[in-house]
Amino acid sequence: MTGMLALQTRGLSRLYGEGDTLVRAVDEVDLDVPAGQAVAIMGPSGCGKSTLLHLLGGLQRPTGGRILLAGQRVDALSERRLARLRRDSVGFVFQAFHLMDELTAVENVELAALLAGQAPRRARRRALHLLDRVGLADRAAHLPSELSGGQRQRVAIARALSNEPAVVLADEPTGNLDSAATLDVLRLFEELRAAGQTLVVVTHDARIAAVADRIISMRDGAFTDDHHVAVPA
Repeated sequence: MTGMLALQTRGLSRLYGEGDTLVRAVDEVDLDVPAGQAVAIMGPSGCGKSTLLHLLGGLQRPTGGRILLAGQRVDALSERRLARLRRDSVGFVFQAFHLMDELTAVENVELAALLAGQAPRRARRRALHLLDRVGLADRAAHLPSELSGGQRQRVAIARALSNEPAVVLADEPTGNLDSAATLDVLRLFEELRAAGQTLVVVTHDARIAAVADRIISMRDGAFTDDHHVAVPA
């Protein structure tokens, strides 16, 4: 690990409703994620894991507290600057893949880079490199409908890496996958962790969590346990 923080929160909160209907989806969470660390967040459904991830990546606005990502105050940014930060510094991996059905695998991966203004030739080279990295070089010209669930998730992970983000945020990345596909994604996350990519993964899957340097348990919007995973001798 480096000593530098890729992500930090202080008193981070997201409340819904008021009075008797008040729900503390995220309740004054403090979090420090050093650059290069892989963090798994676990807990029962409805405990606030996904809301926390969306707050960290600027997909939702907090009710209170602050978030620092890549040295910038996420919660204080205008919508325009927040969109730029998401584009440049955050890679998202969702349970439902969210690929564009009419685009091939390589077109899906290069899309974020093109939208960021990267030259088409450079964006295509990087997209092909990333597909090779996730073991799908031979599927670059295939549409999502022609790929298995595990392959589609690997395309989604390659897309999340297209702009070399400071942090990759993954929300239940194996939730829609069978056991064989889950193992494919597991191996890929192991490679990303070994390469020093900063990862924050919300998961119910103990196998994915075991790849992390650190596991945080969450309940009722708050952290209940935070421990580092022992590295085998």
